[in-house]
Amino acid sequence: MLELAILGFLYDTPLHGYELRKHITALTGHVRPVAESTMYPAIKRMEKAGLLTRETQPGAVAAPRHMLSLTDAGRADLRHRLREPARADITDENRWFTVLAFLRHLEDPREQADVLRQRLVFLEEPASFFYAGERPLRAEELDDPFRRGILTIARATSRTELVWLRDILTSLAPEAS
Repeated sequence: MLELAILGFLYDTPLHGYELRKHITALTGHVRPVAESTMYPAIKRMEKAGLLTRETQPGAVAAPRHMLSLTDAGRADLRHRLREPARADITDENRWFTVLAFLRHLEDPREQADVLRQRLVFLEEPASFFYAGERPLRAEELDDPFRRGILTIARATSRTELVWLRDILTSLAPEAS
C-alpha cells in the first residue's frame, strides 16, 4: 500500500519527501500512519529499482530538499499495480481506498471497470466478522450489541459502496464497449 501511494502521488507531480509523507498521511493517516522509518527505506528501494529519481534542490530556509519524481518505469509500475491489484488490495478497505485514489491513472475505462468489478464481486460474497462454524453470522443473530453494531455499520457501508460501484460501472460501460 505504501509503495502504491508513493507511486500514485508522484504520478502527477514531483514532491519532496515531507510533502509526500503529508499526502500519504492524509490518505491513510489515522488508520495506518506513515513513519519516516518505513517511508524512506521504501523510497530508497523504489529508487534503486528505477521507479523514481531523487534530485537535490537547495532549501529556501532550511537544509536542501530531495525532490522525488517518477520515471517512465515508475509510471508503468503504477499502472500495472492498478490493473492487477493484489487480492488484499481489493478486500482490505484501507488498501482499496488507496487503489481507488489513483485508479484514474488507468486511462482505459475498461481497465478501470475491471478493477471495480473485482471489488463488486468481493462485496457481493456473503461475509461477516463473526461465524458459526463456516456460516457467516448476521447482525440480527448476535446478542452482543457491540458486535451487532459492527455488522450493522459494515452492512450500511457495503450497501452504499455497492450502489456507488454499480452506478460508476454503468457510467463507464458506454466508454468501455
